Amino acid sequence: MSRTVHRRYVAFSDAHYAGNLVDGAYALKLFGDVGTNLSIETDGHEGLFAGYSSVEFLAPVRGGDVVEAEARLVKKGNRSRTVDFELRVICRAVGETGRSQLVEPAIVAVRARGTAVIPAAETEG
Repeated sequence: MSRTVHRRYVAFSDAHYAGNLVDGAYALKLFGDVGTNLSIETDGHEGLFAGYSSVEFLAPVRGGDVVEAEARLVKKGNRSRTVDFELRVICRAVGETGRSQLVEPAIVAVRARGTAVIPAAETEG
């Protein structure tokens, strides 16, 4: 099935909590972006996101990280699309030095599963 990946630098200004932590909503926003991209590539339409059936916060995301958000189509109904999401930390800042290091293997920070719907008018024809 189809897969789309976005990479993004997490600005230090996105950190709101002690330990330079970024809130979980940051990952969900990225999932929205990569999910929309997947819908456009798969169906030629942005789609409408119906909701998440599961979300797991597994590891911290911090300001200065570079993350990779992936959306993977796992099931395609007539109009519904089941999508698995994963956010991985692929680089991490080293203190406040401006230096960063590659994280190998990548740290899986967030996993989710959701459902998008393609409007009926877009599936006809």
